[in-house]
Parts: sequence; structure tokens; C-alpha cells
Amino acid sequence: MTETNRLAETSEPSGEAPVPRYGAGALADLPSSVLAALGVPDAADVLDLPALPRACVLLVDGLGWQQLRAHPDEAPFLNAMAGRPITAGFPATTVTSLASLGTGAVPGAHGLLGLQVAVPETGRLLNCLLWKDDDADPETFQPVPTVYERAAADGVETAYISLHQYRRSALSRATARGARYVSAESLGQLVGRIETALRRGDRAYVTAYHADLDATGHRFGVGSRDWRHQLRFVDVLAQEIATVLPPGTALYVTADHGMVDPTERVDADTVPELKEGVALLGGDARARYVYSEPGAHDDVLAAWTAVLGDRAWVVSRERAVADGWFGPMGPGMAERVGDVVAVPHADLAIVASEREPWLDRMVGMHGSLVPAEQLVPLLTTSRP
Repeated sequence: MTETNRLAETSEPSGEAPVPRYGAGALADLPSSVLAALGVPDAADVLDLPALPRACVLLVDGLGWQQLRAHPDEAPFLNAMAGRPITAGFPATTVTSLASLGTGAVPGAHGLLGLQVAVPETGRLLNCLLWKDDDADPETFQPVPTVYERAAADGVETAYISLHQYRRSALSRATARGARYVSAESLGQLVGRIETALRRGDRAYVTAYHADLDATGHRFGVGSRDWRHQLRFVDVLAQEIATVLPPGTALYVTADHGMVDPTERVDADTVPELKEGVALLGGDARARYVYSEPGAHDDVLAAWTAVLGDRAWVVSRERAVADGWFGPMGPGMAERVGDVVAVPHADLAIVASEREPWLDRMVGMHGSLVPAEQLVPLLTTSRP
């Protein structure tokens, strides 16, 4: 049994945190494998994809492997596709996975290490979804060349298809530069523009991003009636894309993370032990980065360990890096990680009601190393 399959069949973690399968079945392995299938030199086909001149990657935000398999009636087409689970990477969150999908690099290399990370030597947090005008330059902050730049350099037509609002966003500049950005505001537009993009040139690499399932899960919860109906639309979307594939095209359906609905909250803004010695609180409710004040690291680690107990993995930055949570770290990237990393594996969210009221209101959450959040589908169909 492979490690990925073991994770898929494990509902509750035990002992050490399971590490994403970087280089052997993780989301970061998909882009290089697609490049190899398109014939781009020096690209590793880790996932053993078929050699075809066109590829479409449909990223469905929030479509976890376990959630998909638990709802065969809502997603009959997706569940009938050939496929397997792969691991998202840590943390299992959108900005990190979009960067892995856009670069083919592990989180430790591309440096988009979560929703909120500290920018070294500034004393400030960067929200990697909502960059401000005075934040770091995204093309410098994420320094790894994108797969679209690599593909275009070899003569492959590239396109990134998503909502118009993301067209010039900092996150798009960090993760999708080099691709021709194509706006699509509806499911019909998404299908039509995928078909058009795939027919450009002799070789094509098209990525399409769909956000609605994740947004529904955050607001109403995984498995809620609203979420299940949204999953039906996603299933129709995938089926429609499959029907318009030009000859010589492979379709890959994947996701950036799964999702859980934690019912217990620990509030870092109201528990005194979780405030003492803390300079900045980053990350997300299921993958927290705690940046300690000078000289307070050991005390902060001890306090967070005591408060969270056996409901979370609480480790030092050095331990998380050494254990391979992020994969190999690029120069200067480790400093972006909190001095303490707290990752719930039980029915728990670490919120901050005063600093992040929007997060406290969410039902569905993600970020952890548990299978429900880590495992994402790699589903495939093709038209030879």
C-alpha cells in the first residue's frame, strides 16, 4: 500500500505528522509531469502522464479527495474518471497550492507558505491573497520561474483562465506569470474559453481555476445542502470540458486542498497563555504560524503546547523544516515560517476573534496535514 493510499484510508492521525509526498505524488509534481508530457526538455514526468500535445488542468478550489468520494451521487462523472489521490502540500491552502501548481516547486522553494506569513525584517504580516500596494513585489517574493514561462520558452501556447477580478492581482503575478490570462465569469464562458485556448498552436498548456465550491464550503460547510448542490455544478463543468477537448488533449482535474468543519474553537485573542510573548500571529485556523518576541521562543512553544495538548501538532520552526513539511527550503524561506507552528489534527480551529473576525465566522476550514485536508484528486481523461 502506498503512503498516499494509507493516508486516504486513515481518518484520524496518530503520532508524527504525515508529510506530503513531494517528488512522489504531490500537487507540485503535476506541472512538471504535464510539461514532460508536452515534450518540454528537462521536465520530470513524476506522475507518468501520457505524451499528448495538449493539456488542460482544471483546478477546483476545495475539492478534496475524501469529500469527492463521499458524494458519488452529486458527482457521478468525476467519480467515474480514472484517478487517485495526491497530497496538496503544507499548508493545505489556496495560495500555497496555486504557487505549487504554477511553479512545479514545493512550498519551501516558492515561499508562499500560507495565507499570512511574516516578511522577514519588516515586523509585518503579508496576506498572500490580499496584497497591499506597499507589500513586497510578488514577482520577487515568489522567485521561482513559472511552468508557463518554461512552456512558452519551448513554443507551447499557454493560458490561465479564471475570473476577471484576479487578472492583475499580485497572486496571479506571483503564480501565473508567463501565461496568457483569459477572463471567464460563468461556467459556460469557462468551458468555451478552455476549448478556444486548447486549439491555439500545435501544443497547448491551459490551466482553469474555479472557486465556487471552496467559497460555499467556507460559508455553509462541507456536505451541507448548498455544498452538495455546488458539487453537482462542478461535476457538470468537468463533463462539459471533457466533451470539447480537441484531439490530442488530456484533461486533469485536481484541487488545492480538502476541507473540514471544525466545531471547537480556541481563540488566540482571548486565551492569555496564547498571547504572552507573541509578536505576530500568521497562517490560518488549521495551520498557525506564531512569531515570538525576542527571547520568548521557548516560552511560547511551551505555552501553545500546553494549551492545545493532544489536539494539534505543535512544533518549532526548525522541527517542521527538518521533518520535511515544506519540502526543501530555498534561501531565506525558512524565516517566513513562524517560530512555532501549530497544526490542529482534532476537531479544532485556532481562531483570533479580534484580529480575524472573518475567519471566526467560517464553517469550513483547511490547512492541516490530516488526510481530509491534504488529499486532493488527480483525475484524468483524454481524447487521443
